[in-house]
Parts: sequence; structure tokens; C-alpha cells
Amino acid sequence: MTGNHVIASERSERGNLRHDTGTTMDLNIQNCKICPRECGANRTKTQGACGADEHMRVAKIMLHRYEEPPISGTKGSGAIFFCGCSLRCGYCQNAEISRGKIAGEIYSPSRLAAAALQLQSAGAHNINLITAGHYLPRVKEFLSIAKPKLHIPVVYNSSGYEKAEAIHELSGLVDIYLPDYKYVSADAAQKYSAAADYPEIAEKAIAEMVAQTGEYKEKDGLAVKGTVIRHLVLPSLSKDGVLIMQRISALFPAARVSVMSQYTPSFNRTGYGELNRKVTAMEYNRVLRAAQQLNLDGFMQSRDSASDFYTPEF
Repeated sequence: MTGNHVIASERSERGNLRHDTGTTMDLNIQNCKICPRECGANRTKTQGACGADEHMRVAKIMLHRYEEPPISGTKGSGAIFFCGCSLRCGYCQNAEISRGKIAGEIYSPSRLAAAALQLQSAGAHNINLITAGHYLPRVKEFLSIAKPKLHIPVVYNSSGYEKAEAIHELSGLVDIYLPDYKYVSADAAQKYSAAADYPEIAEKAIAEMVAQTGEYKEKDGLAVKGTVIRHLVLPSLSKDGVLIMQRISALFPAARVSVMSQYTPSFNRTGYGELNRKVTAMEYNRVLRAAQQLNLDGFMQSRDSASDFYTPEF
């Protein structure tokens, strides 16, 4: 993410929606129902719908300088890129690792905790867990080891396609949530990500995130607490983007918003021709204006962010 601050600064005092989970999360990977797909795979013997087996696999660990400014700061975010993903976006810029072309390296929770502490020693402003949800049991164990030794925030970077119950399991372990809110349309969610239930699933997950973290806070220009909701504007879907800004304003006033223009058509593998172009300035500005008119505070991107330059070499 490469962006510029600020969209707006006024905030309203409306309350936040919280999803009441009501049940204890089942973390059994032998009949895996951790993600919304509930594939039921025995991940000790095979891969789940997410592409993951029983092992926690990591593709890359690095100082990442292309997140939102208060996440990357001046020294970089301590990014940990996990392999696999429960969502199936046909335009994913990290498809090499999300769709299994790169298997990654197996990490135990203790080994990953050591890597996180090395990132902290290297000057990382935070520990940024990128697409970690399908490894929830091991991620919880990793964080229980690392968190007491960290003096920097933990960021949980998510597609938004996660059960609210799963997010509830991370309460007290995550300081900053960085979820996507991709679609308000079930038809678009099914067409481009094979997940018609995405809108309702993501809204409940984000509600839990915002309830855990409360008002977004920065210290010395760096994020320390809160939720930043990302929306990637897609070609021909700017009207949906406007509706998403309205939903964020109504339901999640404590959060910040990040309006992204970085959609890169070279990653399109959906087969749908409408995604074979970049987002126009008119489309992006329509969503950005909606955020401004709603007094949403947050971040925007420069037009040159629509490039594979910002995707790490895996």
C-alpha cells in the first residue's frame, strides 16, 4: 500500500455494530471449519480449501515500506507473508503464495516468534501478519509466545473473509486490524472471489475487529491501536465503493478508511474482460469523494500505485 494522508478529520459519535459470537470457536483442523468455507478437510492428511495443511507456511519475512504511512513509517512494517488464503480473488497480486504456486517454508510458533523479535530488533514499527487466518491455532500460539516480548504493535492484515468467532479468538493479541472490505454486492463477490457470502461475513468480522480495538490512535505519526478498513476500487464497481463508504460511516465510525487505487490488471485471471484495465480517475475519485463527504478519516493512494512494482518478490 502506498498512500497519502488525509481524507478528512471530523468524526461522528455514532456507535459501532458488534457481532455477538455466542459460541466458542472450533479450532480442530482434522475437520476444519476455521474459515467461512467450512470445508471440513482433515488438514493433517490433506489441504483445506485455503490451500493449507497442518503446517504453518510462510513465504517471506521482510521490512515492508508500502503499507499506509502510519503502518510503514520510516523504517518499514515487519511483514510476515503467509501462504494460502481462504478467499479466491481472481485478481490477487499475491497469487504466487495465496494460490499455492509457492509452498513457502514451514515455521513452528516458536520459530516464528523468534523471527518477529528479529524484525523488532531490525527497527520494524510493527509486526504485520498478512493473510494468517487459516493458521489460527498456530498463530494464537505464536502470538502468545511473542506478544509479551514485543514493544511494537501487532497488525493483523486480512481479506475480511473470516468468521467473527475466529477474530474473537485474537482478542488481546492484536493491536491493529487491517481488513479489506471488498464487496457490498454478493454477485460481484461470487463473480470475482467465489464467495457470495463475502459482504455479510466481512461486515461481521470487521464489527468484531472494531469492537476489540476501539478508536484508532497514532503516536508520533505511527499507528498504535485501532482498525483501518481498506477498499480496493475495482473497474466498473465504483458505485459499490460508494455504498461501502456509506456502510463504514454508518457502522464503523471508530475506524479509519483506506481508499485504494492500486488495482493492477496484469494480475487478472478471472476471465472477465472488464478487469483488464486500470481504474479510471473518475471511478477512483467517485469513491474518494464519497469518503470525504461522509467525513471519513483515513488514506488515499496516488494513481501510480497501480503497478506490480509494489508487490514483493516471493
